[in-house]
Amino acid sequence: MSTTLSVLAIAAGIALGSFVGNKVGRKNCEKEINAQIGSVKQETERIRNEASQIELKAKSLFEKAETDAKQLLEKAEADAKLLLEKAEANALLLTEKAETDSKAKQMDVEKLQNEAKEKLAQIENSAQKIHDARLQEAEIEIQRKTLERQTALDKEEKRRLEGIVQNESRLVKKEELLDKRSETLDTKENELKTVEANIKKAVKQTKKRIKQSEELLESAKQKLEEISGMSSDDAKAMLIESITNDAKLEAAKIARQIEEDATAEAEKRAKMILGVAMQRFAGDYVVERCVRTISLPSDEVKGRIIGREGRNIRSIEAATGVDLIVDDTPETVVISAFDPIRREVAAQTLKRLIADGRIHPGRIEETVAKVKQEIDERIREAGDQAFFELGIQNVDPEIIMMIGRLKYRTSYGQNIWRHSIEAGWLCGIMAAELGLDVKLARRVGLLHDIGKAMDHELEGSHADIGADFLKKHGESPLVCNAVAAHHAEVEPESIYAHLTMAADALSGARPGARREILETYIKRLEDIEKISLSFAGVEKCYAIQAGREIRVLVEPSIIDDEKASVISRDIARRIEQELTYPGRIKVCVIRETRAVETAR
Repeated sequence: MSTTLSVLAIAAGIALGSFVGNKVGRKNCEKEINAQIGSVKQETERIRNEASQIELKAKSLFEKAETDAKQLLEKAEADAKLLLEKAEANALLLTEKAETDSKAKQMDVEKLQNEAKEKLAQIENSAQKIHDARLQEAEIEIQRKTLERQTALDKEEKRRLEGIVQNESRLVKKEELLDKRSETLDTKENELKTVEANIKKAVKQTKKRIKQSEELLESAKQKLEEISGMSSDDAKAMLIESITNDAKLEAAKIARQIEEDATAEAEKRAKMILGVAMQRFAGDYVVERCVRTISLPSDEVKGRIIGREGRNIRSIEAATGVDLIVDDTPETVVISAFDPIRREVAAQTLKRLIADGRIHPGRIEETVAKVKQEIDERIREAGDQAFFELGIQNVDPEIIMMIGRLKYRTSYGQNIWRHSIEAGWLCGIMAAELGLDVKLARRVGLLHDIGKAMDHELEGSHADIGADFLKKHGESPLVCNAVAAHHAEVEPESIYAHLTMAADALSGARPGARREILETYIKRLEDIEKISLSFAGVEKCYAIQAGREIRVLVEPSIIDDEKASVISRDIARRIEQELTYPGRIKVCVIRETRAVETAR
């Protein structure tokens, strides 16, 4: 059965090969036939093995079957050989047919190539003809343009020749005019020579007269020097000094009159504006220190704060940046730091650690991190509150944070955050009275001390630092100038700068709003009195009203009324230049003459 299947497979392969009409089909057919022959051989070998095994097992029983099998095998081999011969013959026929077809196709390809070459030659000829025609057209166009250009050049040359002829005629006319003018000039030159000779004679006579006048003037000077007993330089110096003194006295009189008029009007107007502002706004004030005291539940907590070998107190100081003072004061720990934010972080950290009871370096760092995050949130909220309270919008977030930091800064004991809000309100009220932009005035007043939030981190005055910071964060030049000029460090460029100065002074000069150390206060009074006594003619000096006013007594025989006003102005200028002080200082110069007689 298997042999029959093999034979059928071979026949199918031969039939399949007959349908292939090229060399590839032939090769595939041969490969398939070889594969079938191999399979037939393998199958035959298998049958032989089975037959041998069957022969060994039952040789006596299957001798006839073996003979039949051999006969069938021989017949199958013969059939296979016949089929193979037929397949080979068919393969040769197919190969010859494929070669014939290939030659026919090759002839067709050569024919197509020849036709393509002919068409290409025709196209090349056409392109060459078109190229030649275009070249001829281009040459014709070039010749045409050349002729046009030549015609234009001829016309231009003709116009130039006509112009040259006209110019020549004009030149001839001009030469005639020049000849006439030359004759006129010669006549005038002769006249000028006559006049020059007359002028020289007059100059000589004038020089003689000047020389005679100088000799007379010199003799008069000598006679005057002999009569007066002083030289001409001394007389000039005396005259200049006299004129200078007269000018100073006259200027002092005019300045005094102007100042009196301006002061009267300004005081009237300023009192009205400031009175309205003070009436409409009255803010509280907070006095803070550079030292914070923390109360402890018992003295046993001090040991836990210090820790073993001081590790806890060192961790607190390193994490917060403050100095922690634990002394003999019962149930008290002192936090010392110049930075109020660090001081607040340390105070809140200590309170939480004491309430929690767990005090060790890990817990300290964790608590400090949480407190710092909460303080930053409070700072942002304080900044938002300040701008919301004054109705100011469109502000950079960095500016809001800086205004919030002012809540933890003080100046002479006054809280700067509250002082800035107060100055903003005062600026707005005064701007409303003057008919100015109220929101802009409030903005300037609130931002004027923003530099104090960072002046310990950067070099320079807080006014300059604040103005630079606001400029970097998009504030207008008007606002930046008002902030920079609120201590008169730069020239004010707008009325808002003057409003800021007034609001800052008004907020800081209120009784009780600010305080300072006693030693600083006494030193400032001594410096004020020293500056006042350094002027000539000053007899005594008294600082009154906590240094807000100075009474200067002058000698009436040396200082008159005009000089008294000059001295008051000079003392005020020197105090502004040399001293630092909150608010304003009034300089009052007193000149008094008393005539006393006794009736007997």
